Amino acid sequence: MSFVRFLARPMLASSFVLAGVDKLRNADDTVEQLSPLLRRAAETLPFQADEKVLARLIGGTQVGAGVLFACGKFARFSATLLAVISALNAYVEWRSADISSKEGRDARRTQLLKNVTLTGGVLLASVDTAGKPSLAWRAEHLAADARKTASHLTADVRKTTGKKLHKADKAVRKAVDHAVGA
Repeated sequence: MSFVRFLARPMLASSFVLAGVDKLRNADDTVEQLSPLLRRAAETLPFQADEKVLARLIGGTQVGAGVLFACGKFARFSATLLAVISALNAYVEWRSADISSKEGRDARRTQLLKNVTLTGGVLLASVDTAGKPSLAWRAEHLAADARKTASHLTADVRKTTGKKLHKADKAVRKAVDHAVGA
């Protein structure tokens, strides 16, 4: 891992971890803020789910993904989770912000820009392969190598089979010549 990644991942993850811990500690406030979203989520789930449990699940996911991202473990997957959570936070905070005053509108815009910036950062991190080829690239090249190997094996089989057939043909002709001459 490069020095920049070593420093940048924990720096980027820190706000997600702290926000997740806050959501876990203050699940009631989280439920109030995320209420419309959690109500819809609870209705779509195939099992009965409490909004408070879903709020804690979101907070726990945010903490877990942030810690994994900071440590560089499953970094692309955890960054993708953080991007989804950040986009949801941006939407919810935008909808629930107080816009009755100029200061409220300014705070709303500042909060939105912060959330959009964090979302952009973790989106970039979610596609960062750390200098290693992506899974798609590896799969594509693995398939190409398999085709190449199969092609070489087919050519070898044809060559070997051709030699064996030629030897068998020679042996049959020799046996026929021997039988006819005898």
